[in-house]
This record gives sequence, C-alpha cells and structure tokens, in this order.
Amino acid sequence: MTNQLYDFISMRYAFFSEVGIGISANTILLLFHIFTFLLQHRLKSTNLITCLLALIHLGMLIIMGYTATNIYVAQDFWDDIKCKSLIYLHRFLRGFSICATSLLSVLQAITLSPRSSCLAKFKCKSPHQSMCSFVFLCVFYILLNAHFSFSSTVIPNVTLHGLVFIAETCQILPMSYFHRHLSFILGIFWDVFLIGLMVLSSGYMINLLCRHKRNFQQLHSTSLSPISSPVQRATRTILLLMSCFMFMYSLDCLFSSSRSMWNNDPVCHSIKVMVSNGYATTSPLLLICTEKQILKLLKSFLGKITHV
Repeated sequence: MTNQLYDFISMRYAFFSEVGIGISANTILLLFHIFTFLLQHRLKSTNLITCLLALIHLGMLIIMGYTATNIYVAQDFWDDIKCKSLIYLHRFLRGFSICATSLLSVLQAITLSPRSSCLAKFKCKSPHQSMCSFVFLCVFYILLNAHFSFSSTVIPNVTLHGLVFIAETCQILPMSYFHRHLSFILGIFWDVFLIGLMVLSSGYMINLLCRHKRNFQQLHSTSLSPISSPVQRATRTILLLMSCFMFMYSLDCLFSSSRSMWNNDPVCHSIKVMVSNGYATTSPLLLICTEKQILKLLKSFLGKITHV
C-alpha cells in the first residue's frame, strides 16, 4: 500500500511538472514570435512553422493535463464523446507535430543551400508557401488515418486482453487483427517517410556546415563566407532539435513495443504517456535556450521581479 501510494504521488508530481513546464515554455515561444511579427511585420517560413509547432504542442500538453487531472485529482465522469474526441485530437496533434518537425528541417536545409544547388529553386519566397506545404502534409496524414478508429468507450469495470488504460473511466478497446496491423503498417510507412526527410535534410545541412568550415579555414576570411552566422546558428539549433526528436521518438517506440509486458499497469502507462509527450516539453526549452533575444527578455523580466 505504501509503495503504491508513493508511486501515485510521484507520478502525479511528474505529470504536472512536465505539463506545467511544457505549457509555459511553448507559450513563451509562441508569444515571442507573435510579438516579433507585430513589431517587425516580417515573418520567416521557419519562424511560422516554429509557431505552429508550439501551438500543436500546447494542444497536446493541455489534453495531457486534462487527462492527468482526471486520473490524479478529481475523477470526472467521462462520456463516450469526450473520451473519443480527446484520443483522436491527441493522436492527430502528435501526427501534426511530426509533420511540422520534418518540414522545419527541410525548410532550413533549403535555406542553407547555396545558389548553385538544385534546391535553390525550392526556396520559399513567402511564408504562405511553407504554410501550404504544412497543410498538405496534415491533410494527407488525416486521410491516411481517419478511417481507423479506436473503440473507446466508458467501461470502468471491464478487463479485456489488450485493453489500453487512459483513465479510470476512459479506456480503449483493441482493434481487430486486420485493422490493427494495417494501421500499424501505414503508421510506420508515414513515420519512416517523414523521419527519412529529417535524416536526409539533417545530413545535407551537416555536410554544408562541414564544407563551410573547411573553406573558412583555407581562406581565413569571413567576408568570403557563403553562409551568414545567424543562418549557421539557426541550422545548428534545428539540427539539435532533430536530435532531440529522434531520441524521444526512439524512447517512445521502445516503450510502445514493450507495452504487452506491462499488463496495462497504470503507472507504466503514465510513464509511456510522459515519454510520448516529452518532445512537446523539451523542444520549446531547446529553442528558447538557443534564442538570445528570448533569454535577454527573460533575464530582464526576472531582474525586475527580484527588485520589486
């Protein structure tokens, strides 16, 4: 009893800490880009995708926080519509997050490419083009996954093999053998396609940065540098973001593959949910730590608070 109570309290603090930090970081990142656009009246394609990514992660973490509140604080009564809506919305937002991250990597690779490159003709001259690309990826993802439905319903006192725990009164019944494997194959195909784009674009950016470093060492002149310093910093930030995504995605796959060993233990499922939402929390922190203007604003804001 003591160990179960300890696990319950520990998971509750861990859940709400991740949700609180993630929502705060994504809100700061989103507001910074909004205010920058209002002041400068200029928005880069990568900044637009970063705003969308922060907005998507806000939605994911709000759903996670609502679920955690129902699990650990107040046992609200879930109805079938609320249960299905939150499950579908979180699933689609997670797919949109992968789409936005992949598109962000590709856009930065195109931005970094020299004029002589074949990718130069794909450079977006306005954020509307990158927005259309993102909408296309999202619509294709919805069409690919919309016809697969979880049999979620309100079943508080049912024990079935393969049943997935969401909350005490919101659980997911397993799909049939055919639909489960077809959904798995299509999901893997889509993830492999987007992650493949990330890997190719990241490798291309690393190659360009290494080539630029060699040219700089040979010429000993920054005036002849084909890549500006801000673009280099942005590229390194996105490469770090890609590494963070790949790490969190690998952990999520590892936990998902070992789900059958848990026997639907609520504590293990809570850990899996925290891991699957870890990228939504860590990515804005990473972007904030590499953005000097945000750090200056935060330092000045904290300085004013300490002097009050």
